Amino acid sequence: MRDTPNKLGSMRFMAAMTPGVTARFHRFRARMWRMRRVVLLVPVLGSLVLPSSALAHGTEPAPPTLPGVLLEWSFDPFAVVAIIATAAAYLWAVRRVNREHPGNQQPGHRSWLFLGGLAAIGIALLSPIEAYEGTLFSVHMVQHMLLELVAAPLLLAGAPITLSLRVARPAVRKRLLSMLQSRIVHVISFPVVAWILFAAVNWGWHFSVLYNEALENQALHYLQHATFLVAALLFWWPVIGADPSPWRLQHPVRLLYLFLAMPQNSFLGVALMSAPSVLYQHYVTNGRSWGMSPLDDQALGGVIMWVVGDLAFLAGMAVVVVLWVRHEDRRTVRLDRRLAAERASRE
Repeated sequence: MRDTPNKLGSMRFMAAMTPGVTARFHRFRARMWRMRRVVLLVPVLGSLVLPSSALAHGTEPAPPTLPGVLLEWSFDPFAVVAIIATAAAYLWAVRRVNREHPGNQQPGHRSWLFLGGLAAIGIALLSPIEAYEGTLFSVHMVQHMLLELVAAPLLLAGAPITLSLRVARPAVRKRLLSMLQSRIVHVISFPVVAWILFAAVNWGWHFSVLYNEALENQALHYLQHATFLVAALLFWWPVIGADPSPWRLQHPVRLLYLFLAMPQNSFLGVALMSAPSVLYQHYVTNGRSWGMSPLDDQALGGVIMWVVGDLAFLAGMAVVVVLWVRHEDRRTVRLDRRLAAERASRE
């Protein structure tokens, strides 16, 4: 068989190469071949490791039954690493503050509250709730309630900003304080702005095409959870009052702030509950043949937002009342001590 000109040219090129160059060329070709196999494996491994609602779309999910559903925990590397890293950083800071300030240690209950907030995020994103949030809208609503009404206030009750300021070096502390005093933080943390952002994020996601798109796109789903959590943190920041803030609300104003959040939450829940048609086509086309209809499931999700949301705001108001009473008790004790010191000085 006659060699083609291209093949003859390649043979002459290889013959002209020195033995050392030829050996290096073969090693390079072998290395590139191994790298090509690795590159081809990356999408396969990524599809096995990274969660994606789109992969499960169109398949028949198993109906949730006890006790098997309790074992339906998922492994999202991004969420797991973020939760563990945040917990480790917080506990390291607590240990350092307690070691350097034995007379003014971090209150133990704050650590438990912060870790409880991280646990709520873990339950929302890794538990059977995550396994079925793409199948049932009502379960997805429970997930968002956990992020907004449980995780966010618990994280803030752990006073992470105060802890960061206490553990930081002077130069870092100065930068953190400058950030807290910056114009953008003043604007977004202003209670009226924070309240509006919290409402806008909930209404904007639930009544736009983005909600359905987030069920089909994992990156957008991450963004949805992040916006819910960040908006909730801004909303609860002036209410909890454990960390320094550009705006500090008096306790009566905090009660009014939470009270006014109840109507908009109720209206949104009722709007979802009474919608005449399914708002998110993902729940129609996800292949589920068991349980309630997608429209009834959507109505149940609206009820959960309405009832659970209002109960959460009422619980927050009860906590504010307790903190208000304690604040008045401490102020009374300080006033009594000052009056006693003044009487003693006169005598």
